[in-house]
Amino acid sequence: TKGAGKLIEGYNKCEDKIKHGKVFLCILSKSISENSYKKFKNLCEKQGIEYIYDYNKEELGSILGRKEINVLGVIDNNMSTRLMEIYYANQNNRG
Repeated sequence: TKGAGKLIEGYNKCEDKIKHGKVFLCILSKSISENSYKKFKNLCEKQGIEYIYDYNKEELGSILGRKEINVLGVIDNNMSTRLMEIYYANQNNRG
């Protein structure tokens, strides 16, 4: 159910929602091209949106029961805050 409507996927949907200030967190797989990475990084920074550049497309896909996803947008502020907390906690545990 895409997190009960709290997640969007795909380059075009995410880019559009970022430009319109509807995304609170953008998650980019390490499988995207360098140009796509730069585009989303710049978009996020311009809009003041946090982003995570980690995981591979299969790991992101598994979140939504898909084979692969390259770009995921979180459109719920509470969910984005919680995901960032979990992400940073896991980063600290990685050493």
